[in-house]
Amino acid sequence: MRAGPALLLLLLRAGCGRDSGGAPPIPGDDGPAITVEVLNASGRAGDARVGARLLRREGIDVVYFGNAADATLDSTRIIVRRGSVSVGEKVRAVLGRGRVEVNLDSSRLLDVSVYLGADFAPARSGGLDLHP
Repeated sequence: MRAGPALLLLLLRAGCGRDSGGAPPIPGDDGPAITVEVLNASGRAGDARVGARLLRREGIDVVYFGNAADATLDSTRIIVRRGSVSVGEKVRAVLGRGRVEVNLDSSRLLDVSVYLGADFAPARSGGLDLHP
């Protein structure tokens, strides 16, 4: 018995473990793209990667994620570097926490810096793909 191309494609898609419910949003597709850096200031390994995935899933362009230098915070800080406070509020809505501050800095080539504090504790399951 010979499998057709459609069956082969279906099997490949199922084997990859991806949700076939739709493509992730494209940054800037529904208005201006928001560019963000996500920095882990919680002391827990992996928080910046998880935060970046949450933001990317909602169409926010994460240009960098990593550890914050010499910073350990109890609560998440969202710092607007370019634009208005509404940009920070959009990021806060996705993360579900954080204090938005405006500290404009035109030398940074991004809109928002996110410092994930110890209060950042999203569910590490529920369909959040943790692969790179």
